Amino acid sequence: MDGVAQPSTSTNKAFSFISKGWREVRDSADADLQLMRARANSFKNLANSFDRELENFLNSASTSFSVQSFRSSTSTELDFVKKLQPKISEFRRVYSAPEISKKVLEKWRPRAKLGIDLSAIRNAIVAEVDDGDRDGIVEFRRRRKPVRFREFWGEWKDEGGQFEEWEPIRAFKRRLRELERKSESVEIFGGFKNNEFVEKLKASLKAIREPQDSKEVPPLDVPELLAYFVRQSGPFLDQLGVRRDICDKIVESLCSKRKNQFLLRSLSAGESTFFDNENVNDELDLRIASVLQSTGHRYEGGFWTDLSKHNPSDGKRHVAIVTTASLPWMTGTAVNPLFRAAYLSKSEKQKVTLLVPWLCKSDQELVYPNNLTFSSPEEQENYIRNWLEDRVGFKADFKISFYPGKFSKARRSIIPAGDTSQFIPSKDADIAILEEPEHLNWYHHGKRWTDKFNHVVGVVHTNYLEYIKRERNGALQAFFVKHINNWVTRAYCHKVLRLSAATQNLPKSVICNVHGVNPKFLKIGEKIAVERELGQPAFSKGAYFLGKMVWAKGYRELIDLLAKHKNELDGFNLDVFGNGEDAHEVQIAAKRLDLKVNFLKGRDHADDSLHGYKVFINPSVSDVLCTATAEALAMGKFVICADHPSNEFFRSFPNCLTYKTSEDFVAKVKEALANEPQPLTPEQRYNLSWEAATERFMQYSELDKVLNDDNGNTTFSKTNGKSIAKAVSLPKMSEVVDGGLAFAHYCLTGNEFLRLCTGAIPGTRDYDKQHCKDLHLLPPQVENPIYGW
Repeated sequence: MDGVAQPSTSTNKAFSFISKGWREVRDSADADLQLMRARANSFKNLANSFDRELENFLNSASTSFSVQSFRSSTSTELDFVKKLQPKISEFRRVYSAPEISKKVLEKWRPRAKLGIDLSAIRNAIVAEVDDGDRDGIVEFRRRRKPVRFREFWGEWKDEGGQFEEWEPIRAFKRRLRELERKSESVEIFGGFKNNEFVEKLKASLKAIREPQDSKEVPPLDVPELLAYFVRQSGPFLDQLGVRRDICDKIVESLCSKRKNQFLLRSLSAGESTFFDNENVNDELDLRIASVLQSTGHRYEGGFWTDLSKHNPSDGKRHVAIVTTASLPWMTGTAVNPLFRAAYLSKSEKQKVTLLVPWLCKSDQELVYPNNLTFSSPEEQENYIRNWLEDRVGFKADFKISFYPGKFSKARRSIIPAGDTSQFIPSKDADIAILEEPEHLNWYHHGKRWTDKFNHVVGVVHTNYLEYIKRERNGALQAFFVKHINNWVTRAYCHKVLRLSAATQNLPKSVICNVHGVNPKFLKIGEKIAVERELGQPAFSKGAYFLGKMVWAKGYRELIDLLAKHKNELDGFNLDVFGNGEDAHEVQIAAKRLDLKVNFLKGRDHADDSLHGYKVFINPSVSDVLCTATAEALAMGKFVICADHPSNEFFRSFPNCLTYKTSEDFVAKVKEALANEPQPLTPEQRYNLSWEAATERFMQYSELDKVLNDDNGNTTFSKTNGKSIAKAVSLPKMSEVVDGGLAFAHYCLTGNEFLRLCTGAIPGTRDYDKQHCKDLHLLPPQVENPIYGW
């Protein structure tokens, strides 16, 4: 046993010596790694310093104002970069060589002497063991597996029989290789080279050095930006008293210099130019759109806009006509939108929906004539379709929907209840035609029409200011209503059509008669013309007047004229047809003045009992475009009306006799009674038809352009064979203002106190329970929930 203990002691000494040597090796390796990290950090700081110097150089170059000064001021820096580039390349080549790890280890091993020669340790241990009892060593080797140094260091043989490196050494070398890759110039400058700013700077420098060879769209200059700013500020400058023609001249002068430069450049290069339009505004739009398109910018809507609009997927566009009245109420806003829907639906390009108000039973009794009421929307829809087909002679293919409404006795009109726009599904929200847009939006508290629909057209039917002026404190009320009408039409419409100049001048509006007459009246006129050609008496009666019996519909003017010239019109009898709220007062006034007026119940203008009258008298100056006047002309009658903007469209017809004074009125009445009206020519009949009215509507509302535009809300122009989207690419200042007005209106109409102060019917911000029952709607609390504590 003694022989075994002696080699065991020697072995312990050997292991102690090896452990001490391993600690020295580990400390030496840690010191080497720390030194290498310090060298790498110093190199990294040097690279960062170089980056800062290069950024300063680039910033100084970008702040130069002119190309010539830029080249002169940066020539020294460019020479410095050119000299520095070969050195950097050489550094990269040398540092990225395969022998870099050996060179680094040879150069950065200041404590290499701390390494241990394992072969010397082995020889020492073997020599020490040889001095002892070799039998003991044999016995030790029998009992214990000999400790081999290669096994102690963790080495093993691979498949080829070669010894592989120790795991710490392999990890150490792997770290060295990662350090090599991080130290390469490609890695150091790679992020800077791939920087988007540097790429843009390189492109700018290239454009500066070779401007003639560049195919890119030149950027906007200061005069062009000023021209666009002046044009967008037109409404604001107009409020300051700067006329629109002055603004146009300023824009033209600012654009002329750039236009001449572009023409010279394009002619010298042999290219085509898009400055071939005489309209400066279109040229400026195309110029800005081309610059935005060259940068890849696309306007996706502003702060107030909503982009979830209709995108036609079935190949057809959808037109929604929203009006403020419905049959059997025989008023213009009930009849004319119905005919418009029928004739628009004849085209295969679009589907049409007519949205009309639904009144509860109590309101129906107040509005509809002859105590006619409906128990369900389906019943009223059947009545409307039957009435229409009886007059147009064809089956109209359009949808009729209903929205909740309430009748206002004070305003004698129907006010929408709730958000009217919600009754047009989002999938059909493409084009909206608002009949009486100011009326529909006075108390509108819901989604903005121009956000939900791609194109919104308003058609103004009524001269509300003329009606309001007749009321108590009418001038003050008319002042506020005028500005409210401007407010809501600007906020909720893209285009506004005024039937005549009798209406107030609204934003985005044009004047055009887009109404026709019932085809039945044209057939009556043709029948009368044939009878006259055959020598048969066509007219057996004298003069008549037909209209809703309220003072504002011309009854005040009529009674005043007849009373003033009662002696001159001796023997003249007038039949008056109409029903209304003021019927009793009108009849009492005529009776008190002993006027020869025969009052009869209201009836359809196409009724057989009215065919024999030769003269239709309409002294009203409150109408915008009197439908009864157009119907009388279509039947071949004389029409006597005031010389007023509302009758401007009818002046071209020879049977229309206008008067300016009361004496002139008497003369026209005598002239009409003594003569026979002229038959209408085919052209005159066509101008009165709904086919012609629909053509005018499509043209002046720009609906023909919208329907032919497959994208629904984008205007395209051609430039050098490419299509440039103007409307989508150009955010306008006026759109932001209109959106702000709509948002303010939404906030104000949401307050019940403010609604009541401005004359709204109580409880019309949302529809009531009876509407829910009649129209099968969810309660407003469920449709628009309000979450609170």
